[in-house]
Amino acid sequence: MSYGETKVYFDGSHYIAIPHTTRKVKRRPSPQEDLITVNQEEESSSAEMVDESSILDENCDNDTKKVNKECKIIENKQKNTKKMTKKELFEELYRKYIDLRRNQRAKKIIQEMQKYFENVEMCTTFVHTNMNRKQRNLICRRVRMVRKANLVNFNYFCTFTYDDKLHTEQSFKKKLKIALQNFSSRRGWKYMGVWERAPETKRLHFHGLFAIPDGQMVGELEEHSDYNFKSKRRTKTFQNSYFNERFGRTDFATIDHNQELRKELSYIMKYIEKTEEKIVYSKGLYQYFISDIMENDIICTIGQEDKKLLLFDDFNCWDEGVLIGKVSPQTIQQMRKCN
Repeated sequence: MSYGETKVYFDGSHYIAIPHTTRKVKRRPSPQEDLITVNQEEESSSAEMVDESSILDENCDNDTKKVNKECKIIENKQKNTKKMTKKELFEELYRKYIDLRRNQRAKKIIQEMQKYFENVEMCTTFVHTNMNRKQRNLICRRVRMVRKANLVNFNYFCTFTYDDKLHTEQSFKKKLKIALQNFSSRRGWKYMGVWERAPETKRLHFHGLFAIPDGQMVGELEEHSDYNFKSKRRTKTFQNSYFNERFGRTDFATIDHNQELRKELSYIMKYIEKTEEKIVYSKGLYQYFISDIMENDIICTIGQEDKKLLLFDDFNCWDEGVLIGKVSPQTIQQMRKCN
């Protein structure tokens, strides 16, 4: 038995195929959520912020002064309230307490949200349901990132840091994104990475995995000897003259084998878990390639309800009945891709 149009991915050790299935998908409308009024600051603090000298006119009588003062306080209260859904409030509080442990974070969110529910039980159920949703989303992001990374031959792990004399934080982020997008479209660079702030200085960096084809590197890689404050010793780094000149400082570390790739992937994952930072992807990164699979290339079925196929390491890749070759980076490059 052969399987046509399967989606194949590499999990770091084996190739796994997902057979093509067809099913009717019913589009479900998103449920409409009720808006709640959230006080962003205490009302007392709003009243204390009112400067009576700026409100009251010496020429006004007492009644006029009183009306003006009350109007100003009401206006301040309105400025410090916000209309949002309970889910939006949860997202805001989740980011606020992102540094706390899961249980402590849940307790803090429940404390601040319980006044918007009929009882504590309803609030607790709502918070834990959304905490589980965030956890599922994080797992999906990690799986997607690893599958994309395993289908690309990354050869550099790069760090970009800006110089205050050349950029502000905003201009650094904007200009670096434009530069990387240009190299992706013009020189065939592929990359994935994440923005990160240093724990102590809070300075913005960009950490990324890069696949740079032979002969498509810009600038020169120059060896530098710098003092590393973490390891407390001098270390040799390779910096790129092109990016150093335009942005500040760079570090280009070569990736030679899968063990190093896994190490760098876990480094990037740390930031998407701790800060919920979005991953930056270049165009041309896919989770799967499409191939027909023959029965003699299948070891066994795996996964829930045995819906996936575990493949031999040297299985043949077919595209619409045409043999492309045994699986290899060169063969995968010729296959159709999808997400």
